[in-house]
Amino acid sequence: MRHALELARRAREDNEVPVGAVLVRGDALLGEGWNRPIGDTDPSAHAEIVALRRAAARERNYRLPGSTLYVTLEPCAMCAGAIVQARVGRVVYGASDPNAGAAGSVFDLLQDTRLNHRCEVESGVLAQSCRELLLQFFRARRAVNDGLKP
Repeated sequence: MRHALELARRAREDNEVPVGAVLVRGDALLGEGWNRPIGDTDPSAHAEIVALRRAAARERNYRLPGSTLYVTLEPCAMCAGAIVQARVGRVVYGASDPNAGAAGSVFDLLQDTRLNHRCEVESGVLAQSCRELLLQFFRARRAVNDGLKP
């Protein structure tokens, strides 16, 4: 999760919402990513999707069984759907997302028994650090939008 936080800081440097994701299997790093939708002009370029794409390319397989995804913010519905399609075994996230979270906050797509794959989910890992990074980012953005100094 600490590496995912470093990637989230990289997103912040690019003026993207600071979310980072790391996909591993055992000790092997399969893929990593940070939010890039603004810079890539791609609404699907969330940290999780970027990490999944890189891992799939590295593995030469769109299925990533036995992998664990570490992400600083609870995945949204789009990302949760991709995680299920990729057959990720476990998702570990930091901060919950009460507005759009799809790992238990608003929806629970990762463990929905109606789907053909479910992920083990662990929440709250380094939650305070993940949450604080997001809060600082949005405070600074609001200050700029209000014409104040951050």
